[in-house]
Amino acid sequence: MATDGSAEAATSAEEADRPAFLELFFDLVYVFALLSLAEKLTRQMTWAGAGQVLVLLLAFALIWALTAWAGSTVDLSRPMAQPQVIWTMAGSLLLAALVPDAYGSRGLLFAITYVLIHFGSVFYNLATARTRPAVDHSRRIILWESVAAIGWIGGGLATGTARAVLWAVAIAIEYAGVGFGWPVPRLDSSHHSRKRRLAGGRLSERYRKFVIIALGTSIFVAGQSFSETRTQPVDQGWALVVVFLITVLMWRIYIYRAGELMTVAISRSEDPSRLSQFTAVTHLIMVAGIVGTAAACQFVIAHPFDDAPPAWAATMLAGPGLFLLGRGLLDYIVFGRVSRSRPAGLVLLGAVAPVTHLLSMIETALLVMIILQVIAVANLLSTRSRPRAPAPPALG
Repeated sequence: MATDGSAEAATSAEEADRPAFLELFFDLVYVFALLSLAEKLTRQMTWAGAGQVLVLLLAFALIWALTAWAGSTVDLSRPMAQPQVIWTMAGSLLLAALVPDAYGSRGLLFAITYVLIHFGSVFYNLATARTRPAVDHSRRIILWESVAAIGWIGGGLATGTARAVLWAVAIAIEYAGVGFGWPVPRLDSSHHSRKRRLAGGRLSERYRKFVIIALGTSIFVAGQSFSETRTQPVDQGWALVVVFLITVLMWRIYIYRAGELMTVAISRSEDPSRLSQFTAVTHLIMVAGIVGTAAACQFVIAHPFDDAPPAWAATMLAGPGLFLLGRGLLDYIVFGRVSRSRPAGLVLLGAVAPVTHLLSMIETALLVMIILQVIAVANLLSTRSRPRAPAPPALG
Protein backbone atom coordinates (compact mmCIF):
# COMPACT_ATOMS: atom_id res chain seq x y z
CA MET A 1 0.00 0.00 0.00
CA ALA A 2 2.84 2.38 0.84
CA THR A 3 4.49 1.60 -2.46
CA ASP A 4 1.29 2.29 -4.36
CA GLY A 5 0.87 5.56 -2.49
CA SER A 6 4.42 6.63 -3.33
CA ALA A 7 3.89 5.78 -6.98
CA GLU A 8 0.67 7.76 -7.08
CA ALA A 9 2.36 10.73 -5.41
CA ALA A 10 5.23 10.60 -7.90
CA THR A 11 2.80 10.42 -10.81
CA SER A 12 0.83 13.33 -9.41
CA ALA A 13 4.01 15.41 -9.07
CA GLU A 14 5.04 14.63 -12.65
CA GLU A 15 1.61 15.63 -13.95
CA ALA A 16 1.77 18.88 -11.98
CA ASP A 17 5.03 19.77 -13.73
CA ARG A 18 3.60 19.16 -17.19
CA PRO A 19 2.11 22.09 -19.12
CA ALA A 20 -1.66 21.99 -19.44
CA PHE A 21 -3.14 21.15 -22.85
CA LEU A 22 -4.48 24.70 -22.99
CA GLU A 23 -0.93 26.05 -22.65
CA LEU A 24 0.28 23.91 -25.54
CA PHE A 25 -2.69 25.14 -27.58
CA PHE A 26 -1.76 28.70 -26.61
CA ASP A 27 1.80 28.15 -27.86
CA LEU A 28 0.56 27.59 -31.41
CA VAL A 29 -0.09 31.31 -31.73
CA TYR A 30 3.51 32.01 -30.81
CA VAL A 31 4.74 29.84 -33.65
CA PHE A 32 2.95 32.29 -35.94
CA ALA A 33 4.25 35.27 -33.93
CA LEU A 34 7.89 34.22 -34.23
CA LEU A 35 7.40 33.46 -37.92
CA SER A 36 6.04 36.98 -38.40
CA LEU A 37 9.01 38.49 -36.56
CA ALA A 38 11.53 36.47 -38.58
CA GLU A 39 9.83 37.52 -41.81
CA LYS A 40 9.82 41.17 -40.75
CA LEU A 41 13.55 41.02 -39.96
CA THR A 42 14.18 39.39 -43.34
CA ARG A 43 12.42 42.27 -45.09
CA GLN A 44 14.08 44.97 -42.94
CA MET A 45 17.59 43.72 -42.25
CA THR A 46 18.86 47.09 -41.03
CA TRP A 47 19.71 48.51 -37.61
CA ALA A 48 16.32 50.22 -37.50
CA GLY A 49 14.55 47.05 -38.57
CA ALA A 50 16.44 44.98 -35.97
CA GLY A 51 15.45 47.48 -33.29
CA GLN A 52 11.80 47.27 -34.26
CA VAL A 53 11.84 43.47 -34.23
CA LEU A 54 13.55 43.49 -30.83
CA VAL A 55 10.85 45.69 -29.29
CA LEU A 56 8.10 43.52 -30.78
CA LEU A 57 9.84 40.33 -29.61
CA LEU A 58 10.11 41.75 -26.09
CA ALA A 59 6.38 42.54 -26.18
CA PHE A 60 5.42 39.04 -27.31
CA ALA A 61 7.83 37.42 -24.86
CA LEU A 62 6.37 39.40 -21.96
CA ILE A 63 2.84 38.27 -22.78
CA TRP A 64 4.03 34.68 -23.12
CA ALA A 65 6.02 34.76 -19.86
CA LEU A 66 3.21 36.33 -17.82
CA THR A 67 0.81 33.71 -19.16
CA ALA A 68 3.28 30.93 -18.31
CA TRP A 69 3.74 32.29 -14.80
CA ALA A 70 -0.03 32.54 -14.35
CA GLY A 71 -0.32 28.92 -15.45
CA SER A 72 2.04 27.90 -12.64
CA THR A 73 -0.19 29.50 -9.98
CA VAL A 74 -3.65 28.33 -11.06
CA ASP A 75 -5.27 25.10 -12.18
CA LEU A 76 -5.89 25.60 -15.89
CA SER A 77 -8.12 22.54 -16.02
CA ARG A 78 -10.77 24.58 -14.19
CA PRO A 79 -13.21 26.31 -16.61
CA MET A 80 -12.99 29.57 -14.63
CA ALA A 81 -9.23 29.77 -15.24
CA GLN A 82 -9.39 29.27 -19.01
CA PRO A 83 -11.02 32.48 -20.36
CA GLN A 84 -7.93 34.55 -19.51
CA VAL A 85 -5.64 32.29 -21.56
CA ILE A 86 -8.08 32.16 -24.48
CA TRP A 87 -8.44 35.96 -24.40
CA THR A 88 -4.66 36.35 -24.43
CA MET A 89 -4.38 33.81 -27.24
CA ALA A 90 -6.90 35.66 -29.40
CA GLY A 91 -5.20 39.00 -28.80
CA SER A 92 -1.76 37.53 -29.51
CA LEU A 93 -3.03 36.13 -32.80
CA LEU A 94 -4.16 39.60 -33.86
CA LEU A 95 -0.84 41.09 -32.72
CA ALA A 96 1.10 38.54 -34.77
CA ALA A 97 -1.00 39.35 -37.84
CA LEU A 98 -0.24 43.06 -37.34
CA VAL A 99 3.55 42.61 -37.04
CA PRO A 100 4.40 43.39 -40.70
CA ASP A 101 2.82 46.86 -40.46
CA ALA A 102 3.14 47.49 -36.71
CA TYR A 103 5.44 50.45 -37.39
CA GLY A 104 3.27 51.60 -40.28
CA SER A 105 -0.41 52.31 -40.74
CA ARG A 106 -1.57 49.69 -38.23
CA GLY A 107 0.54 50.88 -35.33
CA LEU A 108 -2.36 52.24 -33.30
CA LEU A 109 -4.35 49.01 -33.68
CA PHE A 110 -1.28 47.05 -32.57
CA ALA A 111 -0.82 49.26 -29.50
CA ILE A 112 -4.51 49.12 -28.50
CA THR A 113 -4.58 45.34 -28.88
CA TYR A 114 -1.40 44.93 -26.85
CA VAL A 115 -2.67 47.16 -24.03
CA LEU A 116 -6.05 45.41 -23.97
CA ILE A 117 -4.37 42.01 -23.65
CA HIS A 118 -2.63 43.13 -20.47
CA PHE A 119 -5.59 44.99 -19.00
CA GLY A 120 -8.00 42.19 -19.89
CA SER A 121 -5.83 39.63 -18.10
CA VAL A 122 -5.17 41.69 -15.01
CA PHE A 123 -8.78 42.81 -14.59
CA TYR A 124 -9.89 39.20 -14.96
CA ASN A 125 -7.44 38.22 -12.22
CA LEU A 126 -8.72 41.08 -10.09
CA ALA A 127 -12.33 39.98 -10.56
CA THR A 128 -11.55 36.37 -9.64
CA ALA A 129 -9.11 37.11 -6.80
CA ARG A 130 -10.17 35.62 -3.48
CA THR A 131 -7.52 37.02 -1.14
CA ARG A 132 -6.30 40.50 -0.26
CA PRO A 133 -2.70 39.78 -1.39
CA ALA A 134 -3.99 38.66 -4.81
CA VAL A 135 -6.09 41.82 -5.12
CA ASP A 136 -3.13 44.02 -4.19
CA HIS A 137 -0.94 42.17 -6.67
CA SER A 138 -3.38 42.87 -9.51
CA ARG A 139 -3.71 46.50 -8.49
CA ARG A 140 0.05 46.98 -8.60
CA ILE A 141 0.20 45.54 -12.11
CA ILE A 142 -2.65 47.82 -13.22
CA LEU A 143 -0.74 50.89 -12.05
CA TRP A 144 2.45 49.88 -13.85
CA GLU A 145 0.60 48.89 -17.03
CA SER A 146 -1.29 52.19 -16.99
CA VAL A 147 2.00 54.08 -17.14
CA ALA A 148 3.31 51.83 -19.91
CA ALA A 149 0.04 52.19 -21.83
CA ILE A 150 0.70 55.91 -22.23
CA GLY A 151 3.82 55.06 -24.19
CA TRP A 152 2.14 52.35 -26.25
CA ILE A 153 -0.91 54.41 -27.22
CA GLY A 154 1.18 57.55 -27.69
CA GLY A 155 3.52 55.61 -29.95
CA GLY A 156 0.57 54.25 -31.90
CA LEU A 157 -0.60 57.80 -32.55
CA ALA A 158 2.91 58.97 -33.49
CA THR A 159 4.98 57.91 -36.50
CA GLY A 160 8.57 57.17 -37.41
CA THR A 161 11.25 57.70 -34.79
CA ALA A 162 8.79 59.02 -32.22
CA ARG A 163 6.86 55.73 -32.29
CA ALA A 164 10.04 53.70 -32.03
CA VAL A 165 11.24 55.69 -29.00
CA LEU A 166 7.87 55.68 -27.19
CA TRP A 167 7.39 51.95 -27.65
CA ALA A 168 10.95 51.24 -26.52
CA VAL A 169 10.36 53.29 -23.36
CA ALA A 170 7.01 51.58 -22.76
CA ILE A 171 8.45 48.06 -23.00
CA ALA A 172 11.34 49.10 -20.76
CA ILE A 173 8.85 50.27 -18.12
CA GLU A 174 7.04 46.95 -18.29
CA TYR A 175 10.22 44.91 -17.91
CA ALA A 176 11.30 47.12 -15.01
CA GLY A 177 7.96 46.43 -13.37
CA VAL A 178 8.37 42.69 -13.77
CA GLY A 179 11.98 42.76 -12.61
CA PHE A 180 11.22 44.69 -9.42
CA GLY A 181 7.93 42.94 -8.70
CA TRP A 182 5.68 45.88 -9.69
CA PRO A 183 6.46 47.83 -6.49
CA VAL A 184 3.82 50.29 -5.30
CA PRO A 185 3.82 51.86 -1.81
CA ARG A 186 1.31 50.24 0.57
CA LEU A 187 0.49 47.49 -1.93
CA ASP A 188 3.52 45.21 -1.46
CA SER A 189 1.96 42.64 0.87
CA SER A 190 1.65 39.91 -1.75
CA HIS A 191 5.10 40.21 -3.26
CA HIS A 192 6.98 37.51 -1.40
CA SER A 193 4.14 35.01 -1.23
CA ARG A 194 3.59 35.45 -4.94
CA LYS A 195 7.28 34.83 -5.64
CA ARG A 196 7.23 31.54 -3.78
CA ARG A 197 4.32 30.32 -5.84
CA LEU A 198 6.15 30.90 -9.11
CA ALA A 199 8.80 28.24 -8.49
CA GLY A 200 8.71 24.69 -9.80
CA GLY A 201 9.43 22.33 -12.64
CA ARG A 202 6.41 23.52 -14.61
CA LEU A 203 8.11 26.81 -15.50
CA SER A 204 11.27 25.02 -16.63
CA GLU A 205 9.19 22.92 -18.97
CA ARG A 206 7.45 26.02 -20.29
CA TYR A 207 10.81 27.71 -20.97
CA ARG A 208 12.00 24.65 -22.87
CA LYS A 209 8.83 24.76 -24.94
CA PHE A 210 9.54 28.40 -25.84
CA VAL A 211 12.94 27.45 -27.25
CA ILE A 212 11.38 24.53 -29.14
CA ILE A 213 8.85 26.98 -30.65
CA ALA A 214 11.72 29.16 -31.86
CA LEU A 215 13.64 26.19 -33.28
CA GLY A 216 10.47 24.99 -34.99
CA THR A 217 10.08 28.44 -36.49
CA SER A 218 13.62 28.20 -37.86
CA ILE A 219 12.86 24.86 -39.51
CA PHE A 220 9.60 26.16 -40.98
CA VAL A 221 11.32 29.25 -42.37
CA ALA A 222 14.05 27.13 -43.96
CA GLY A 223 11.57 24.73 -45.55
CA GLN A 224 9.37 27.53 -46.82
CA SER A 225 12.33 29.39 -48.29
CA PHE A 226 13.51 26.26 -50.12
CA SER A 227 10.02 25.52 -51.48
CA GLU A 228 9.79 29.03 -52.95
CA THR A 229 13.14 28.91 -54.81
CA ARG A 230 13.60 26.76 -57.90
CA THR A 231 16.47 28.37 -59.82
CA GLN A 232 19.38 26.36 -58.35
CA PRO A 233 17.89 23.22 -56.79
CA VAL A 234 21.20 21.45 -56.09
CA ASP A 235 22.97 24.47 -54.58
CA GLN A 236 19.90 25.43 -52.60
CA GLY A 237 19.51 21.84 -51.44
CA TRP A 238 23.01 21.94 -49.94
CA ALA A 239 22.19 25.31 -48.38
CA LEU A 240 19.08 23.76 -46.81
CA VAL A 241 21.24 21.01 -45.30
CA VAL A 242 23.64 23.57 -43.78
CA VAL A 243 20.77 25.64 -42.35
CA PHE A 244 19.09 22.54 -40.93
CA LEU A 245 22.31 21.43 -39.26
CA ILE A 246 22.72 24.88 -37.69
CA THR A 247 19.26 24.48 -36.15
CA VAL A 248 20.03 20.95 -34.95
CA LEU A 249 23.28 22.10 -33.35
CA MET A 250 21.50 24.95 -31.56
CA TRP A 251 19.04 22.42 -30.15
CA ARG A 252 21.89 20.14 -29.07
CA ILE A 253 23.85 22.94 -27.41
CA TYR A 254 20.75 24.18 -25.63
CA ILE A 255 19.54 20.91 -24.17
CA TYR A 256 22.91 19.41 -23.18
CA ARG A 257 23.19 19.58 -20.18
CA ALA A 258 21.92 22.77 -18.60
CA GLY A 259 18.66 22.61 -20.52
CA GLU A 260 18.02 19.15 -19.07
CA LEU A 261 19.04 20.02 -15.49
CA MET A 262 17.33 23.41 -15.26
CA THR A 263 14.46 22.10 -13.13
CA VAL A 264 16.80 20.55 -10.57
CA ALA A 265 18.87 23.74 -10.35
CA ILE A 266 15.81 25.91 -9.70
CA SER A 267 14.54 23.55 -7.02
CA ARG A 268 17.91 23.68 -5.23
CA SER A 269 18.19 27.45 -5.32
CA GLU A 270 17.86 29.57 -2.18
CA ASP A 271 15.44 31.79 -4.11
CA PRO A 272 13.72 29.61 -6.74
CA SER A 273 11.39 32.33 -7.97
CA ARG A 274 14.15 34.84 -8.61
CA LEU A 275 16.21 32.17 -10.36
CA SER A 276 13.16 31.37 -12.50
CA GLN A 277 13.00 35.02 -13.56
CA PHE A 278 16.69 35.05 -14.50
CA THR A 279 16.12 31.81 -16.41
CA ALA A 280 13.35 33.51 -18.37
CA VAL A 281 15.80 36.25 -19.40
CA THR A 282 18.36 33.71 -20.64
CA HIS A 283 15.69 32.03 -22.75
CA LEU A 284 14.56 35.35 -24.20
CA ILE A 285 18.14 36.06 -25.30
CA MET A 286 18.43 32.60 -26.87
CA VAL A 287 15.10 32.94 -28.67
CA ALA A 288 16.17 36.34 -30.04
CA GLY A 289 19.31 34.69 -31.40
CA ILE A 290 17.36 31.84 -32.97
CA VAL A 291 14.91 34.22 -34.65
CA GLY A 292 17.77 36.33 -36.01
CA THR A 293 19.52 33.23 -37.33
CA ALA A 294 16.31 32.02 -38.97
CA ALA A 295 15.89 35.35 -40.76
CA ALA A 296 19.47 35.30 -42.04
CA CYS A 297 19.23 31.68 -43.15
CA GLN A 298 16.42 32.50 -45.56
CA PHE A 299 18.97 34.37 -47.68
CA VAL A 300 21.41 31.45 -47.50
CA ILE A 301 18.83 29.18 -49.13
CA ALA A 302 17.58 31.75 -51.66
CA HIS A 303 21.03 33.04 -52.74
CA PRO A 304 23.66 30.56 -51.48
CA PHE A 305 26.59 31.77 -53.58
CA ASP A 306 25.87 35.49 -53.57
CA ASP A 307 28.30 37.77 -51.78
CA ALA A 308 27.49 38.38 -48.12
CA PRO A 309 26.11 41.93 -47.62
CA PRO A 310 27.30 43.61 -44.38
CA ALA A 311 23.81 43.74 -42.81
CA TRP A 312 23.19 40.08 -43.57
CA ALA A 313 26.63 39.03 -42.30
CA ALA A 314 26.05 40.94 -39.07
CA THR A 315 22.72 39.14 -38.57
CA MET A 316 24.16 35.74 -39.48
CA LEU A 317 26.87 36.10 -36.84
CA ALA A 318 24.88 38.03 -34.23
CA GLY A 319 22.08 35.44 -34.17
CA PRO A 320 24.29 32.53 -33.03
CA GLY A 321 26.23 34.99 -30.87
CA LEU A 322 23.10 35.98 -28.95
CA PHE A 323 22.17 32.33 -28.64
CA LEU A 324 25.56 31.48 -27.14
CA LEU A 325 25.36 34.46 -24.80
CA GLY A 326 22.00 33.31 -23.46
CA ARG A 327 23.23 29.73 -23.26
CA GLY A 328 26.29 30.83 -21.29
CA LEU A 329 24.08 32.67 -18.81
CA LEU A 330 21.96 29.51 -18.48
CA ASP A 331 25.18 27.62 -17.65
CA TYR A 332 25.78 30.06 -14.82
CA ILE A 333 22.23 29.67 -13.50
CA VAL A 334 22.40 25.87 -13.50
CA PHE A 335 26.05 25.20 -12.60
CA GLY A 336 27.25 28.46 -11.07
CA ARG A 337 29.87 28.77 -13.80
CA VAL A 338 30.08 29.40 -17.55
CA SER A 339 31.48 26.74 -19.86
CA ARG A 340 34.60 27.99 -21.64
CA SER A 341 33.14 26.91 -24.97
CA ARG A 342 30.57 29.76 -24.83
CA PRO A 343 33.01 32.70 -24.79
CA ALA A 344 35.29 30.74 -27.12
CA GLY A 345 32.42 30.45 -29.59
CA LEU A 346 31.76 34.18 -29.36
CA VAL A 347 35.42 34.89 -30.08
CA LEU A 348 35.36 32.58 -33.10
CA LEU A 349 32.23 34.23 -34.47
CA GLY A 350 33.89 37.60 -34.01
CA ALA A 351 36.96 36.35 -35.86
CA VAL A 352 34.81 35.43 -38.86
CA ALA A 353 33.31 38.93 -39.11
CA PRO A 354 36.28 40.68 -40.80
CA VAL A 355 36.40 38.15 -43.66
CA THR A 356 32.70 37.82 -44.47
CA HIS A 357 33.05 40.27 -47.38
CA LEU A 358 35.31 37.69 -49.03
CA LEU A 359 32.85 34.85 -48.59
CA SER A 360 29.56 33.81 -50.10
CA MET A 361 26.49 33.41 -47.92
CA ILE A 362 26.71 29.64 -47.79
CA GLU A 363 30.42 29.77 -46.92
CA THR A 364 29.68 32.10 -44.00
CA ALA A 365 26.84 29.85 -42.86
CA LEU A 366 29.14 26.85 -43.15
CA LEU A 367 31.69 28.51 -40.86
CA VAL A 368 28.92 29.23 -38.34
CA MET A 369 27.89 25.59 -38.52
CA ILE A 370 31.46 24.43 -37.91
CA ILE A 371 31.81 26.73 -34.89
CA LEU A 372 28.59 25.38 -33.40
CA GLN A 373 29.76 21.83 -34.11
CA VAL A 374 33.02 22.46 -32.25
CA ILE A 375 31.07 23.81 -29.27
CA ALA A 376 28.69 20.83 -29.26
CA VAL A 377 31.62 18.36 -29.33
CA ALA A 378 33.44 20.31 -26.61
CA ASN A 379 30.29 20.13 -24.45
CA LEU A 380 30.09 16.37 -24.87
CA LEU A 381 33.77 15.76 -24.10
CA SER A 382 33.79 18.11 -21.12
CA THR A 383 30.70 16.54 -19.57
CA ARG A 384 32.01 13.01 -20.00
CA SER A 385 35.39 13.83 -18.50
CA ARG A 386 34.07 16.05 -15.67
CA PRO A 387 30.37 15.50 -14.97
CA ARG A 388 28.84 18.40 -13.04
CA ALA A 389 25.83 18.45 -10.78
CA PRO A 390 23.49 21.46 -10.68
CA ALA A 391 24.86 24.12 -8.33
CA PRO A 392 22.86 27.33 -8.76
CA PRO A 393 24.52 30.55 -7.60
CA ALA A 394 23.31 32.66 -4.71
CA LEU A 395 21.46 35.66 -6.13
CA GLY A 396 21.15 37.67 -2.94
